[in-house]
Parts: sequence; structure tokens; C-alpha cells
Amino acid sequence: MGALFMGNKVLLKVDSKVSACIEEFLRLLIACGMPKDDVILIHTNGENMEYLIKEIEPRMTLFTGSKKIAERLSKLLSGRIKIEDAGFDWKILGPDVSDVDYIASISDQDAYALSGQKCSAQSLLFVHKNWSEAKFLHKIKELAEKRSFKSGTLSPVLTWSNKNIMNHIDNVLKIPGSQVLFGGVPISEQHSIPDVYGSFKPTAIFVPLKAFSNKKYFDTITTELFGPFQIVTEYNDKDIDGVLNALDNLDQLLTAGVVSNDKIFLQKVLSNSCNGVTYAGIRARTTGAPQNHWFGPCGDPRAGGIGTPEAIKYCWSSHREIIMDTNSPKDIKIIQN
Repeated sequence: MGALFMGNKVLLKVDSKVSACIEEFLRLLIACGMPKDDVILIHTNGENMEYLIKEIEPRMTLFTGSKKIAERLSKLLSGRIKIEDAGFDWKILGPDVSDVDYIASISDQDAYALSGQKCSAQSLLFVHKNWSEAKFLHKIKELAEKRSFKSGTLSPVLTWSNKNIMNHIDNVLKIPGSQVLFGGVPISEQHSIPDVYGSFKPTAIFVPLKAFSNKKYFDTITTELFGPFQIVTEYNDKDIDGVLNALDNLDQLLTAGVVSNDKIFLQKVLSNSCNGVTYAGIRARTTGAPQNHWFGPCGDPRAGGIGTPEAIKYCWSSHREIIMDTNSPKDIKIIQN
């Protein structure tokens, strides 16, 4: 939509598994008055699209998807690309505990709404022991287990099959001290979802904080599973530097939440972390940003944003500066120095 607002003709390609969804969305736009010629929709696979990109040589591309493909396209397009790529998004619950029921409901939504299929979904949760003692994780478990197809609070996982999800869970559970907190199995509720898609229960796996400092495990821990899945770990006051070191090693810097009203704690975390969109305060979240907020990654000069007018102009136009100087006053006096 940002590209259209700026007067560009849009060439749109999405993952082939969700082409039908975007086609219906375009039909809605046309029904609302969008000229049919404003958007070209391509149904194809990645290999064919790469060939077309080479032939078309677009002036600008906005890519939303995996970091691996973002890097490939960046080289293919010689840098003529803006990237709103993968988000292994984290949330930290600070030492000050309040509104436990509300914060638990927000975390449930952040991690499991739309079955976790949001680039801003909560993928990593650092829980201060004070929250553990307040039974925070138990409350999230209760909320997650209420989700069902019948109530409309679960949905098919479009890009990860159950087999792939189970393989990832098995790899995480090989890390010493790891354990399933809840979920970890396919949905038993009757459904007709094909095997190519996923149908998995909301899942949380506990991983000890010390595992984050082990290079052998870090890539596995921080693999983004685009589905109803999150990694949970616990820390206390003396562990905060270990938490910050873990954040510093992340290379997917889209969204984050720092749940605390402790100003000293907020200052320490916010000044030692780097994310494009960081919500701070006791009601902090990772998802559900209003449309007028900037939404994009950080730490990369190719980073593209959506949402704000500035982000739209930055992605879909170019800076121009026109200085008009056309009048020559009749009474001008020329003075030589």
C-alpha cells in the first residue's frame, strides 16, 4: 500500500503457499475502487521470480521474509532493495511485577495470535524470577491451552509443516537443561488441514540462560519458527549482563518489548540493545502496533520501514532537493571584493 500511495506501479509476489490469500485481498482492493492496472500479481516459485527480477531490473524492491533470501536478493539487485526481514523478537520481563494477568494475556497474544505467524511475534521471552514466583508462566500456559480451531483462536501454520516443527523442537531439546513447558505436539482437534501445512499446539520450550553463551547452541535457540512457538528462559538480577550479551549476539533486530516501569532497568536494557521497534513500560508488547508506528528492523543501512509517512517515502521514493533561484532584481548592485 505504501508503494501505491507514492504513485508506483506494484509488482507483487508472495510465498506460493499464501498466494490465494493475497489474491483475495487484491480483489477486495479492486472492489473498493483500486484500478486493476495498479498492481501486477505473480503466482510463481522463488526460482522463477529470481529470473524475472534479473530481467526486469526493478528500481526498488521491498522485501519481507527470511534473512537468507534478503541477503540473496540484496546481491542480485546490487543493493537496490529495502529489507523488512525476519524477526526473532524478544521480550524481557523486568524485576518489577504488576498486572500479572494482563501482561500474561499480552504475551499470549504476542506469541500465539494467528498461530505466531507475524514477523513481530514474540519468539524469545526472558522471565525475571519474580515473575516466575508470581506464576506468570502458569497463566500463559492456561491461556495458550484455551486456544482452538472451534473458537477461531488457532489457525493453520502455512510455512512450517508439523514434521519440520517437530524436528526443530527435537533439536532444541538436545540442549542440556531444556524442557517443554507446554504444547510440543500437533493439535488433536479434528480438522482437514493438509500435511503440507502445520497444525500445532501453542508451544513454549525452556532453555537455560547459560546455553545462550554457547556458540554450539545459539543458532538453534535463535532460529525463527514462523508458527506458535517461543523460547523461554529465566534470569535474576545478577544475570542481566548475560541477558544483554544474548541480545547483542542477535542479528534479527525487528521488534522487542521491555516490560518494566523501573527507570534504571529500562535505561540499562534500552541503552544496550538495538531494535527497530522497541516497546517499553509495564504494558510493553511486541505485536499489535498501530498502523501509524514505524515498523522495520535496525542495525542495517538497507533497513526499510512501513507504517509512518516517513517510512513510506523513504522506501518508495527518493530524496529530491530543488532550489529555485530565477529572479534577477533590476536594481541589483554588483560589488567586487
